[in-house]
Amino acid sequence: MQPQVYTQSRAVDRSESAKVLRNTYALLAMTVLFSAFTAGIAMAIGMGRGMGLICSLAAIVLVWFVLPRTANSAAGVGVVFAFTGLLGASLGPLLNHYLGMASGGQIIMQALGTTALVFFALSAYVLTTRKDFSFMGGFLFVGLIAVLVCAIGMMIAGFFGVYMPVAQVALSGAIALLFSGFILYDTSRIINGGETNYLMATTALYLDILNLFTALLHIIGFASDD
Repeated sequence: MQPQVYTQSRAVDRSESAKVLRNTYALLAMTVLFSAFTAGIAMAIGMGRGMGLICSLAAIVLVWFVLPRTANSAAGVGVVFAFTGLLGASLGPLLNHYLGMASGGQIIMQALGTTALVFFALSAYVLTTRKDFSFMGGFLFVGLIAVLVCAIGMMIAGFFGVYMPVAQVALSGAIALLFSGFILYDTSRIINGGETNYLMATTALYLDILNLFTALLHIIGFASDD
């Protein structure tokens, strides 16, 4: 009897994981489209970098303090849309900056296409192999701290008029690799039962995609000599 019960338990677990995955991808698609809409509005009204920073800070407040308390309720869906909408709007000044360049539109489209390709390829690999990437958690966390420290250091240097474009593009490369790893890790957590809340899963994957896109945008822009 025990093997049969174990098999049924595994079947239930996979069914639940598949349900979380479906809900996550459906909500992720909607929030990405919504953030693209808010980014378009921000670009149309010429939102400045200061307001973009305020939107980013407001999004951080939502994901740190509001979403954990509403993740198991219908209100959590609205919080996720507000969070992604604010981050989408915060991209407006950056996108306008690149559109002001000679090949800005091409740079943005290349970054979008590469982001989509990387996300779908990595997600397909995890879904096909069902490999558990939970072992990467500690490494990714350390990498995230290192990236944050380097980014803060460069911001301070820029405040004093010291600009290091090569170091900045190297940091963008590290960010792209780091969040590619997070896509593997977060997708693996969903299909292996490590994440059972689709709102939290959507937020994690959205952040992976957003950070990957902005990193690739900087890299491609630098490579285009703009």
